[in-house]
Amino acid sequence: MKQMQTLRHRIRLYKNDLVSGYFHFRINTLADPYTILGRAQPYKILFILSHMRSGSSLLTHLLNSNSEIIGYGETHIQYDSEQDFKNLFLKVYLHSREFTKLEDLNKLQMNHKYVLDKVLHNNKFLTEDFLKSQQIYALFLLREPQRSLASIMDLKPHWDEETAYHYYIKRLSSLVSYAQLINSKKRSMFLTYEQLLNHTDSVFMALKQVLETRENFSEQYEVLRTTGMPNVGDHKGNIKAGRIIRNQRKLENIISAELIDKARLHFDKCSETLSEYCSTINNKL
Repeated sequence: MKQMQTLRHRIRLYKNDLVSGYFHFRINTLADPYTILGRAQPYKILFILSHMRSGSSLLTHLLNSNSEIIGYGETHIQYDSEQDFKNLFLKVYLHSREFTKLEDLNKLQMNHKYVLDKVLHNNKFLTEDFLKSQQIYALFLLREPQRSLASIMDLKPHWDEETAYHYYIKRLSSLVSYAQLINSKKRSMFLTYEQLLNHTDSVFMALKQVLETRENFSEQYEVLRTTGMPNVGDHKGNIKAGRIIRNQRKLENIISAELIDKARLHFDKCSETLSEYCSTINNKL
C-alpha cells in the first residue's frame, strides 16, 4: 500500500511538472503581454475591482463558470507593468484546475477569451497606466457600508471600526481613480452586491453585453478546489453552495451610526462617479 501511494505521488509530481512546463512554454515564448504561443487572438484581462467583503468571491465564481472566462480569485500579483499579465496567465492556469478530469484537460487548449483576477487592495497596482489598454476590462463592485464594515471586522477581528472605515473609504477613492483612467463604458461596468442578489437577471444580461460573451451567465456555478480557501476569496459565507444564497448570515459587529453615515457619503459619491464612467444595468453601454 505504501509503495502504491509513493508511486501515485511520483506520477502526480511528474504530471504537474509536465503541465507547468507546457504552460511556461506557451505563455513566455512570445514577448507581447497579451499573447501566447499557438493562439491567434490576444487575451483580454478582466479585473474585478472592489473592496473586501463586497461579494467579489460570488461574482468571481459566477463569471468563472462561463467557459470564455478563467480565474479563481485573488492572485495577489502586484502589477508593475503589462508584462505582469504573463504571471497572471501562469498563475491562473496552474491553480484554477487540478487537471485530473477530462474536462479539466480541455483547459490545456488555453482558448479562453478573458483571464480573471480580482483586486481588493490599493497596493496591488504599482502603476495604473495599463488600465488604459483596450485589452483591459473592469467590473467595479461595491457593497453598502453598514454590512461591509461589519463584515470586514468579522474577517479581521484585530481591526476596530475606524480601521475598517479608513480602509473602505480609501479603497472607494482608488476605485474612482481607476474608473476615470479607464474612461470607457465599453470596457467597464459598475454594479452593487445588492443588484447582484436582487436584480440578478439584469446583471447577467448587462455582463453578457459588456463582455460580449456567447454564453449566458447562470446562478449556478462550479465549486473549485480553491473555493473557500483563505487569501483566495470568501471562506466565511456560503460560497461552497455552488449557487447564489440570498439569506445573509448574522454578524455580531455593530458599527456606530455616525461612522456609517460618514461612510455612506463616500459610498454615494463613489457610486455616482462610477455610474458616470462605467456602464450599469440601467445603461449597459
